[in-house]
Amino acid sequence: MLSLLADENLDGNIVRGLLRRLPGLDLVRVQDVGLRGHNDPEVLAWAGLQGRILVTHDVETITCFAYDRLAGGLPMPGVIEILATAPVGQCVQELLLVVECCEASDLDGQILYLPL
Repeated sequence: MLSLLADENLDGNIVRGLLRRLPGLDLVRVQDVGLRGHNDPEVLAWAGLQGRILVTHDVETITCFAYDRLAGGLPMPGVIEILATAPVGQCVQELLLVVECCEASDLDGQILYLPL
């Protein structure tokens, strides 16, 4: 199963929906690990060290920072970028599909955009 890091800006309803549907999901929030208010490169660095895929609504800047990590040979276990305007139910369903059907290696170094 994938290990996820929910970015500070990720809609809490998505997090709650995921955990309700899949209680054993390995998901931590940026706020839970002491990264509240940290910048994107720091969050990506922590995710890289922990082997966690970042789930975020930040489609404006995360992509660039993620590719910078790859170009620098740094670990980047993956990013799932979700449009903030996407319906919560659809986001939960599609994230569950990704979690249940993908191995960590499938997303390593990748950016996945939701909705699919």
